[in-house]
Amino acid sequence: MTEHYEVYKKYKKRVDEVLAGAITKKHPETLYEPMRYILNSGGKRIRPMLVISCCEACGGKMEDALNASVAIELLHNFTLVHDDIMDNADKRRGMETIHKKWNQNVAILCGDLLIGVAYLYLLKTKSGKLNEIINIFTEGVIEVCEGQGYDKEFEKRDDVTLYEYKMMISKKTAKMLETSAVVGALCAGAGDEKISSIRQYAANIGIAFQIQDDLLDINADGSELGKNIGGDLVEGKKTYLLLKAIEVINDKQDKSKIENIVYQQGLKSGNMKDILEIKNIYNKYGIIESAKKEIEHYTGLADECLNTIPDGVYKERLRWFSEMLMGRSF
Repeated sequence: MTEHYEVYKKYKKRVDEVLAGAITKKHPETLYEPMRYILNSGGKRIRPMLVISCCEACGGKMEDALNASVAIELLHNFTLVHDDIMDNADKRRGMETIHKKWNQNVAILCGDLLIGVAYLYLLKTKSGKLNEIINIFTEGVIEVCEGQGYDKEFEKRDDVTLYEYKMMISKKTAKMLETSAVVGALCAGAGDEKISSIRQYAANIGIAFQIQDDLLDINADGSELGKNIGGDLVEGKKTYLLLKAIEVINDKQDKSKIENIVYQQGLKSGNMKDILEIKNIYNKYGIIESAKKEIEHYTGLADECLNTIPDGVYKERLRWFSEMLMGRSF
């Protein structure tokens, strides 16, 4: 496992070096300074790691996928900047969000710039399947936006089901990981069978990843998370935990407390006492444990999808990657 982590650090360092080259322009300052700010804010580079790892698992080399991996990271940061505006989030990775540090107009333009630069790096990819790579990447942009649209719609609805929730996260979160994996496989020139396996692996990891995010929002240490816990409750997000609680809680008093979050479109008080009360209800009815089992379930499904990948270090690295994501605390 240490070996895989050392490789991860090597990939991250290389991606960061290329990203640094994407932000050398300085003017106008109100455009490029925020871009440098978010790209230097300590992201884990999970998606570029997946691009490169899937490329190698399908017979390619890191350099084959490097520019594409940087494009994916730029795209990911585009989604973060715009999501933070829509969620009115104060912090990201323990730092002020761009719209808070500067203003909303700066943040919108910064997001637009990020996606433009992402395409510049994607087009630097040397591959006989570049058209397919561009199509997959663009489909990813569209579906991530659709997922965010559903997420915002669901905040205003009081009848969202767990089925709808999983549909939403398959677009908003899982699609980005799926796009990363397929782009990596295409960079290696992989055939249809391997691409299908890699796609399903990442799609399942993506669902597990989002449920883990939902869990961390209420169950993590705030200092490690980089933001206050309970933000999803305050915003009225339809998370796995909230929807599962509505489904299983029968006690009238406890169910009323959960339903009030839905009907009021968020835990309006926002104070820690009320957040911890909801967390206690989640624990009381096994909601936290249910979320952990769902994470394990989808992680297991993901690993089963790697059967077409030859046994060896690259396959093991993808399994390690799954475990690493599910074991994170932020």
